[in-house]
Amino acid sequence: MGKVVLGVTVGVAVAACAVAALVVGRRVRSRKKWKRVVGVLKELEESCETTVGRLRQVVDAMAVEMHAGLASEGGSKLKMLLTFVDNLPSGSEKGIFYALDLGGTNFRVLRVELGGQRSDLDPDVEQQPIPEQLMTGRSEDLFDFIASSLHRFVEKGNDSVQSSIVKELGFTFSFPVKQTSVSSGVLIKWTKAFAIKDMVGKEVAGALQQALARKGLNMRVAVLVNDTVGTLALGHYHDADTVAAVIIGTGTNACYWERTDAIIKCQGLLTTSGGMVVNMEWGSFWSSHLPRTSYDIDLDAESPNPNDQGFEKMISGMYLGDIVRRVILRMSEESDIFGPVSSRLYVPFALRTTAMAAMHEDDSPELMEVARILQDVLDIPDVPLKARKLVVKICDVVTRRAARLAAAGIVGILKKIGRDGSGGITGGRSRNDIKMRRTAVAVEGSLYTQYTMFREYLHEALHEILGEDIARHVVINVTEDGSGTGAALLAASHSSSGSVDNIQLV
Repeated sequence: MGKVVLGVTVGVAVAACAVAALVVGRRVRSRKKWKRVVGVLKELEESCETTVGRLRQVVDAMAVEMHAGLASEGGSKLKMLLTFVDNLPSGSEKGIFYALDLGGTNFRVLRVELGGQRSDLDPDVEQQPIPEQLMTGRSEDLFDFIASSLHRFVEKGNDSVQSSIVKELGFTFSFPVKQTSVSSGVLIKWTKAFAIKDMVGKEVAGALQQALARKGLNMRVAVLVNDTVGTLALGHYHDADTVAAVIIGTGTNACYWERTDAIIKCQGLLTTSGGMVVNMEWGSFWSSHLPRTSYDIDLDAESPNPNDQGFEKMISGMYLGDIVRRVILRMSEESDIFGPVSSRLYVPFALRTTAMAAMHEDDSPELMEVARILQDVLDIPDVPLKARKLVVKICDVVTRRAARLAAAGIVGILKKIGRDGSGGITGGRSRNDIKMRRTAVAVEGSLYTQYTMFREYLHEALHEILGEDIARHVVINVTEDGSGTGAALLAASHSSSGSVDNIQLV
């Protein structure tokens, strides 16, 4: 009997040892897997590092590229396009002005009534879809459709269609155009879903002007602009110290007010104001000082426009969510911390930046919004809290880099026009003998306006780069609807009754 008990005891002990060994083995393997995941995160953090020193290098590079782009065509990654907008709204404008915003499958028409003295803006707005066949047909059909809609819109208001007074229109046209005057430009190519072949290489505003005449509408296209220029106009209307505008949304761009004598590639260019708005197209900015990761390299290589829009791919809402997806995918492939690798992780842009922002800003103790998005969007269920915290950290690293680089871009503009307190000193060091003027930058776009963490990181970086003494003179003003209301304001500031200047590039 004793031998039996002894045998059972030994058997139990052996089994217990085996179980213990199995548990320990699993823990060791789990720790190794977690260590690999943490290693991926650490590598990401190091690759995305944006020290103040590095940001000041980006500032200097931006200013240098701006100089180069103004010196000659093709001399820089920055296009530095002339807009011929030489007169920004002052707030004293009076009258009724219109805007047409065409940039996608819908277009908008707006009416703004201005009473002078920076009156409040309460535009009437109508949006209308463009029939699909008109997006690939003849240009005359498209512009006739738009002109008819404008005609009906004017009829609904108090402004008579048959009035002898010419109505002024600001036309926001969000397609690549070679601008030839403030109110004319040649279409380089269509993007998005448009493919109207007979319009490519033709003058855009002229095609609209002819359609307005065919429909009996006494209206003049006063300005042809893009949405960033409209944002600057709207910002300047509300705050006369506004010198630049930045859009940070799905895409990103910037423009600013430049002295005409600094635009070397157009020597002899004269304006009554002595200045002109320059459209930077800053999404294409590139510098070796930008902190690029393997995820950025892969994203760029797989994009429809490799080796282009490098800055945009690091800071805009179109791409941030996809960078995070790529990091999670790598972690999933190197560890089972997220369970079996979800097929959704292999789908480009499966994780939108709006969902990424929601995870980043989830302040619930158990990070339940993170869990919901991982399951609903990426098909990754039952993620442990430790892994959810890891996801939040990934979002934080990617967003912080983007916001801080956007801030460096803004300071680069200020440096170029002597508003950063450096007096032209490389490295961003401020000088005590320079008196700083109040400087306002208009900012528009959902990434800045709706993503609190992005906005806070951008402001933090501005203060770090400029220093507190200089930063207190720089104001960021949020604008809304530069592409619509801003275009109407530019029509007012360039109206035939209020502007005698007509700059053209022959």
